[in-house]
Amino acid sequence: MRIALVMPFRPQPSREYAHDLCVAHWRRVLPAVTVTHVDTGAEPFNPAACRNAGVFRAARSGAGVVVIADADTLVEEGPLRQAVEGAAGSGLVHLPYTEYRALGAEGSAQYRAGTPLRDCHAVTVPGACSGVYVTTPTTWWAHGGQDERFRGWGFEDAAWEIAHTTLLGAPPVRHEGRAHALHHAPAVKDGRQYEANAALCHRYHQAANDPVAMRALTASPVSWPAPGGAGRAAG
Repeated sequence: MRIALVMPFRPQPSREYAHDLCVAHWRRVLPAVTVTHVDTGAEPFNPAACRNAGVFRAARSGAGVVVIADADTLVEEGPLRQAVEGAAGSGLVHLPYTEYRALGAEGSAQYRAGTPLRDCHAVTVPGACSGVYVTTPTTWWAHGGQDERFRGWGFEDAAWEIAHTTLLGAPPVRHEGRAHALHHAPAVKDGRQYEANAALCHRYHQAANDPVAMRALTASPVSWPAPGGAGRAAG
């Protein structure tokens, strides 16, 4: 079974170190898998569109399972391998963690200094459903992928989880373990676009448990295949 790993990423000064640590981590955990960056070129940066484009590109390359990894998130090897194995035949997206830990500046500095992740200062984020997804292309598209009308950061992950649960009949499968999010300058979470994202997410909440309404809501077209140059292998 061929595995692909796609990483939505656009270079920003405060995110570069986290990106480099994540790439090094993935090379240790999945040494036979190339990290492919994805940036659709949208303004503002659109992680939902990047995830969709990454899955499309992975499928086109013949991958059976796709790991979609944010450029600031580290997961444990055991749960990840369980997620890869489970995602291949379950018809559901798998999340390789049950606890999502935000390291913050202090914890990230500790990790960079050599402290094991489990011992770094962190705050647990209840209900987190992003960071690293493991899926087949068929499963990803069976519930519409992620809605590219969510622009910038915010709400696309919560809406995605609602759509997954409603359209696939079950929530994403979680595997016992921890995800660790490295610190960086926070994304802008106010203004007109953020409010639009919040309003769109509210529509997802309204359509929860109603497959007909959810299909209508997720029927907006996605932009894949991504524009030329949107995918590149990590150097």
